[in-house]
Amino acid sequence: MKAVVCTRYGAPEVLKIMEVETPTPKDNELLIKIMASAVNYGDTRVRRLDAPRLLKIVMRFALGFTRPRNSILGTVFSGIVVQTGKNVKDFHSGDEIFCLTGFKFGTYAEYIVQSDKSVIAKKPVNATFEEAAAIPFGGHTAIYFFEKAKIHEKTNPKVLIYGATGSVGTAAIQVAKYYNAHITAVCSEKGQDLLKELGVDEIIFYEKEDFTKRPEKYAIVFDAVGKTTKKQCASLLNDSGSYITVGGLDGAAERKEHLELLRRLFESGKYKATIDRTYPIDEIVEAHRYVDTGRKKGNVVITM
Repeated sequence: MKAVVCTRYGAPEVLKIMEVETPTPKDNELLIKIMASAVNYGDTRVRRLDAPRLLKIVMRFALGFTRPRNSILGTVFSGIVVQTGKNVKDFHSGDEIFCLTGFKFGTYAEYIVQSDKSVIAKKPVNATFEEAAAIPFGGHTAIYFFEKAKIHEKTNPKVLIYGATGSVGTAAIQVAKYYNAHITAVCSEKGQDLLKELGVDEIIFYEKEDFTKRPEKYAIVFDAVGKTTKKQCASLLNDSGSYITVGGLDGAAERKEHLELLRRLFESGKYKATIDRTYPIDEIVEAHRYVDTGRKKGNVVITM
């Protein structure tokens, strides 16, 4: 099968398209034909081994010293089940699914095997494969951090989202709306049309205003790109307010119930997949180059 292999840490050119062996499912596994994947900021950070000096050493131990131990990157995908192991009960050949693999990676390929107990679910019936691949990463990250901030215990909370136009930010807006939040989004002027379309209540342009100097108080401040600190944002929090960020060591744990919630929200029209660009797998280097620019709005999807 065709797959994208990360041959070493570095620039996008370290990604090479190669022929590798198609995996065979075990008794409790599914063989899935991948229809679409996505390039997220986390994928490019792993490819670059992008971390502060001491953390970079930890990452090498965890991921691999000269290249990722799991050299086929990619953490999200949608696809079609083509074969099931004899012990698999909940999925059948022909099922259309979407999935998160986390640090197991493996989604930049034509096929993948997954345990039937992994973070996998039937894709929304009204979603294309491209849309289904664009849902999981930002969506589950937003749900994880909002649950950490106990958004479900707050009534009509005021939420500020910094970095609101990325894959996590656009998802966070929609998840916060599910919890009836009043949403203030921080972005560049170029992102305002997208944020208006997603229904935010207020927009702050960071080119024109230092959002940390505003007098308003928020129940939750969510840094969806990991570029601020709790100290910088402390004055924005009310007495019981929470600061959450994707920039710390707390990775968003993948949970099947998050996928199920996202599926229900998408099917009911309360969540949309925000796709900036779509590339064929043969243009994976160009896709990574674009994500590296930091200018993407929402998700960059890869088709097989």
